[in-house]
Amino acid sequence: MSQGWIEVCEVGEIDEEDVIRFDHGAVSLAVYRSDKDKYYATDGFCTHERVHLSDGLVMGSVIECPKHNGRFDYTTGAAKKTPACEALKTYPVQIEAGKVYVQID
Repeated sequence: MSQGWIEVCEVGEIDEEDVIRFDHGAVSLAVYRSDKDKYYATDGFCTHERVHLSDGLVMGSVIECPKHNGRFDYTTGAAKKTPACEALKTYPVQIEAGKVYVQID
């Protein structure tokens, strides 16, 4: 892989419609697998009160924060339900040889 791509896990380590936590240096991400078998990554912490989204509930393309039920579209990062108002940063994801990679700037 080219520079900036970090191996997260094997593709089978994330169930469909689920999320895992991935920490790399000072960056904490939430990495998702959709019900359509596509992979996505966002900042790991809710923009409302910095609770980690890996403890949240995935419903379709939405992640619900476990603390105050704010919701985000994890495919775009857009905030979808208050109290979350600020979007999540998203990161490019690539699958190669059965492994999930995320590009961190």
